[in-house]
Amino acid sequence: MDCILVRHGIAVEPDEWEGAEENRPLTEKGKNRTRQAAEGLAALDCQPTHLFTSPFVRAYDTARLVRAVVCPTLKVETREELAVGAKPEQLVELLRTLPSDAVVVCVGHEPQLGEVASLLLCGKALPSFPLKKAGVAYLEVTDALKPGHSRLCWLLQPMQLRVIGKRTYGKKRLGQD
Repeated sequence: MDCILVRHGIAVEPDEWEGAEENRPLTEKGKNRTRQAAEGLAALDCQPTHLFTSPFVRAYDTARLVRAVVCPTLKVETREELAVGAKPEQLVELLRTLPSDAVVVCVGHEPQLGEVASLLLCGKALPSFPLKKAGVAYLEVTDALKPGHSRLCWLLQPMQLRVIGKRTYGKKRLGQD
C-alpha cells in the first residue's frame, strides 16, 4: 500500500476567525497555493485509489482541490480518523481495512499527520516529522501495516510541489507538451 499524507493548505488564522474551529476555511492564497501543489502531485503521476479527509473545512477544501487536479473520478470521503485530535493509531487502523495495493491520499492536520508518518516509519508516534501546509509525504507501507515497517519514498514541501507543477502544467497551458 502507498499512503500519501497531505496537510491542509493555508487557512485563516485562528485569532482572525470568529466561527467554530472546524469551519475555519482556507484563505484565497491557501486555495491558490494548494491547487499549485496539487499540480505538482499530479505531475509525479500519483494514481490514488482512495481519497480521505478530515471533516474540518480547511482539510475538506484541500481534498477537493487535490481531487480536481489529481484524481477527478474519486469520491472525497470524510473520516473522523483524520479530524483534529484523532490519534495516529486510529488512522493506521483505517488503513488496515484497505487492500494491499491501495494508494490512499489522507488530507489532515498537524501534528497528527507527522505522528502517523513517524509511527509508520519509526514505530513510535513522535512530533518530529512535521508537514508544512500543503506539504506531502509519500510512504510505502508494508502489507501488515506494522509500525516501523514502512519506507519514506519522498517528502516534499509545498514550494517544491509548486515548482514541479509549474514545469508540467505550465508547459501544458502553453501547448508545449
